[in-house]
Amino acid sequence: MNRIVIFGATGNTGLCALNSAVNKGLNVRAFVRDEGKVPANLKDKVEIVVGDVTNPEQVLNAISNRDGVVVVLGTRNDLSPTTVLSNGMKNIIDAMKAHNVEIISVCLSAFLFYKPEAVPSIFKDLNADHQRMFDLLKESKLKWIAILPPHIADVQNSKYIIKHDESPGRAISKHDLGAFLIESLQQPEHYQKVCGIANVA
Repeated sequence: MNRIVIFGATGNTGLCALNSAVNKGLNVRAFVRDEGKVPANLKDKVEIVVGDVTNPEQVLNAISNRDGVVVVLGTRNDLSPTTVLSNGMKNIIDAMKAHNVEIISVCLSAFLFYKPEAVPSIFKDLNADHQRMFDLLKESKLKWIAILPPHIADVQNSKYIIKHDESPGRAISKHDLGAFLIESLQQPEHYQKVCGIANVA
């Protein structure tokens, strides 16, 4: 597992995943909408591909010659109804199958642990697209790792715990989340598992 591609590599968590992958000495391809958001100190350490995750051909090309895929797609602060994330997920899965790439880690949301009626109304639309992403993953038969973080905190990394099928806490450092997105690719105990993650209080 040396050659990976990260989708959503310039978001808050995506940059942490990108840093973690570079620090591990991996061969990293960053699929981004805006090359200008890749930090200057990383530009010569990663292969940058500018594209749109809803474009199947661009996604197909981005996954060629990769061993693993990391998905940290987001809408930044836009909570309005969307299908961009799930459309992107479909394109990524289709491209992985075309290139015989099996392993993928995906950042979703701890709201997927809730019953739909318990999700705060402000997040319902975004959560619905996360659910569509999750459904696509489960149907894919790939070696997927679905990571469902609680509040993603802008704090330094510390100890964290992983639990399958439940959320073990209320917050996770973005640095720890980014690192686990990368590390879990090589941890078969998490394949086809739903992983809750949280920092130890």
